[in-house]
Amino acid sequence: MGGLAQLCRQKGWDVTGSDQHVYPPMSDQLRQAGITLHEGFDSAVLTDDLDLVVIGNAMSRGNPVVEAVLDRKIPFVSGPELLGRLTADMTVLAVSGTHGKTTTTSMLAWILESQGMNPGFLVGGVPQNFGVSARLGGGQFFVVEADEYDTAFFDKRSKFVHYHPDVFGINNLEFDHADIFSDLAAIETQFHHAIRRVPSSGFVVSRIGVEAIERVLARGCWSQKIAIGQGSALEFRANNDALISDALSQSIHWTMRGAHNAQNAELAVAMAHAVNVPTDRAFSSLASFEGVARRLNLLFETDNLKIWDDFAHHPTAIESTLDALSETVPTQGPLIAVIELRSNTMKAGVHGAALANSTTSADQVIWVLPPDVAWDFSVLDRGDESSRVVRDVLSVEDELAEQQSGQIVFMSNGGFSGIQDRIVERLRAR
Repeated sequence: MGGLAQLCRQKGWDVTGSDQHVYPPMSDQLRQAGITLHEGFDSAVLTDDLDLVVIGNAMSRGNPVVEAVLDRKIPFVSGPELLGRLTADMTVLAVSGTHGKTTTTSMLAWILESQGMNPGFLVGGVPQNFGVSARLGGGQFFVVEADEYDTAFFDKRSKFVHYHPDVFGINNLEFDHADIFSDLAAIETQFHHAIRRVPSSGFVVSRIGVEAIERVLARGCWSQKIAIGQGSALEFRANNDALISDALSQSIHWTMRGAHNAQNAELAVAMAHAVNVPTDRAFSSLASFEGVARRLNLLFETDNLKIWDDFAHHPTAIESTLDALSETVPTQGPLIAVIELRSNTMKAGVHGAALANSTTSADQVIWVLPPDVAWDFSVLDRGDESSRVVRDVLSVEDELAEQQSGQIVFMSNGGFSGIQDRIVERLRAR
């Protein structure tokens, strides 16, 4: 919604917004764009001169602003529907999947930018190459992070159904969002709906060897297909800071790490190729890709200690990140993972056993559980002293700030109470 607000501002519209606990970098971007932020949901913000209210999917019946919009019959739409209208005349490239969407979308936008195509984009993070999460661009191409979460309280279809993609990429497909989907089959149905919107002249780009993706495609695909991954022409591998394509006989050094980012690169390059970017040039442009804020960012580094910040919110993403860190140039000392169970699915305990298994590469794990988590989290116990559960991450701040060596990675899809920045400040002072 913050990115969409910026797009509306770039159209020359006056934009205000209501939310709770908006934190940097998005809060800074909105203010810099001249967008007024209202903390909380006081219906007094609904002035008589409003043309349209855009309602995000976090809003529900009973919210004072929502109730006032309905009672006063103020015109309203969902965020995804409005984005679909804004991009109706553009070639839309939509990046989907359970994880890796933000990074892949940012890679794809940068590939197109590096080729002089001036794409518009909407990303659920801040690509370091651009410094903003959204822009309209030159008007021909638009790259969007295509989320499968539901659209709004009045529209329970997935967001990406509204994006009318010309190129639809599916990187991976696993069960997530247990608060709105009963099972993986329900999510597959939404992906099938999205594929039905891709024109026959368009492309569906998908990973080989993922059963859930194969089931979706088996339900019907009326567009051109591009395959990525193992056994395809678009199969990359990572080796520390190198990305390698044997088929292209190319390798680059880049800022990213891990096999999961090699897979993200496969999808980004393939989707760029679908709009006529030569594969070798798309691959080469990733050498200048600078990553995304809060996607495995190195916050602090000495010869003996590294501090990382990551957004991982799903067992597969956690495992991929920790595997990548364990394979980096070794440092003396432990790899410590501090993981907050913050998303609705994580808090519900749906991934309990998978969460425990996802941290094999970490030497120590500190699980941070909110007070409202009530499931039996003993499944997270490794059976030795290398793992523990805390209710307040601030309780381990002093301990972590005294770490002398190794790697500490903070993993949360929220602000994590700002502990990362405070620890870095203390380490620099030390």
